[in-house]
Amino acid sequence: MASKPKDVPAEAAGFLAANPEVRAIELLLPDLNAILRGKRVSRRELAGLFREGITFPATGILMDSRGSLIDGLAHGSDDGDPDYVCLPVTGSLAPVPWSKTPLGQCLIAMYERDGRPYFADARHVLAGVLARFAALGLTPVVAVEYEFYLLEDTRGEIPRTRAGRVPGTRRRPAGPRAYSLEDLHDLDGFFARVQAAAAEQGVPAGAIVSEYGAGQFEVNLHHETDALAACDHAILLRRLIRGIARQEGLAATFMAKPFKDMDGSGMHVHFSLLDREGRNVFGPAPPAATPDAYPDPLRHAVGGMLAALPESLAIFAPNANSYRRFRAGFFVPIAPNWGPNHRQVALRIPTSDDANVRVEHRVAGADCNPYLAMAAILAAAYVGITGRVEPPPMIRAGEPVALPTGPSPRWESALAAFDRSTLWPDYLGAEFTRVYGAARRYEADAYHAEVPGLDYEWYLGAV
Repeated sequence: MASKPKDVPAEAAGFLAANPEVRAIELLLPDLNAILRGKRVSRRELAGLFREGITFPATGILMDSRGSLIDGLAHGSDDGDPDYVCLPVTGSLAPVPWSKTPLGQCLIAMYERDGRPYFADARHVLAGVLARFAALGLTPVVAVEYEFYLLEDTRGEIPRTRAGRVPGTRRRPAGPRAYSLEDLHDLDGFFARVQAAAAEQGVPAGAIVSEYGAGQFEVNLHHETDALAACDHAILLRRLIRGIARQEGLAATFMAKPFKDMDGSGMHVHFSLLDREGRNVFGPAPPAATPDAYPDPLRHAVGGMLAALPESLAIFAPNANSYRRFRAGFFVPIAPNWGPNHRQVALRIPTSDDANVRVEHRVAGADCNPYLAMAAILAAAYVGITGRVEPPPMIRAGEPVALPTGPSPRWESALAAFDRSTLWPDYLGAEFTRVYGAARRYEADAYHAEVPGLDYEWYLGAV
């Protein structure tokens, strides 16, 4: 029986009234890898979702990148996969403008039956870190930038980028075409639909840039004082871009390194802190005479984030492909360093006025879970600020970056550093840390057990 109007909560009632054509709503539950799992519910079931929630098994969160169950966990498999309660994320109910069938969508978060946050839901993990800042009277202000590739001719085994064309022809120009306005014009319909869909869904998308890889683009999200909402918008932007690309006969990928000889795709996080009076404690910017004299909160936050980079890497680079991105010469940070106005460092201080002094964290790949990456960034900054951790000497604008002499980061070494961490059990939760590490190791073992085509190319005829 359909709910009576008076029984329908305000957000659901407003959505249903404004979108009479919608017949179903997709419920979106981000898993550990930020892959959206979920289900569709009918229009008539929406009121019940907002009143008492909907049940969903823990396996909705605890899966590997293929959607496979993770052996050996006590949660979601060995315990009989019980249902938990999922509640809507306020403000995320919106239409899906790229769907052929009129649909809505809504983010959901998982809770225990008694109302406690479910430990493995990354949104709750981030909320726990934010509570520590709130206790200090500090509010993180964050913004996310996403790089991604557009693909065409997706029928083949090897994808091709959707690079710009020479006007009036089907020819592709040579070179990476960095910051090309022509490439944006060539895809004007796609980006116009992205911006329109973002506005319709309340996702605060801003500047669009043609990046250094041919067919690679970047979309910036606005700065927000609600880091949870910023991550909601980040994960919805990825879904939106992929949906609009499909509508345009293309595909979009947020893989960290889809092409060997082209730049990888990152998720850059801009981060500053406001005190109770709304002042940015990372400012003011130092005078030209003393360029190293950043305020203590910024320096200590940088010190904490750099000190935590080894144990953070398994979060910023969550899968096998993630580590192919860390190569010199591709504008990706490969050493724990920082400095102003320098795009080859891990933590960059962009040029700004005093009110907008901030840190740009450039390590995470576009394939990471934004809630977990944000939690790791902010937790490390919190430790740095409260422990007054001093950073190493900074690299100034125009100075070369010394390349590390050791091997590039690898998945196994990152997982080992994650497992040794004493930081994450305290800040992300002991059981979450154990489960995340086990889940990533399960996927790593499954990945390395496969025999890829490259093995046949290199070894089949030679050995």
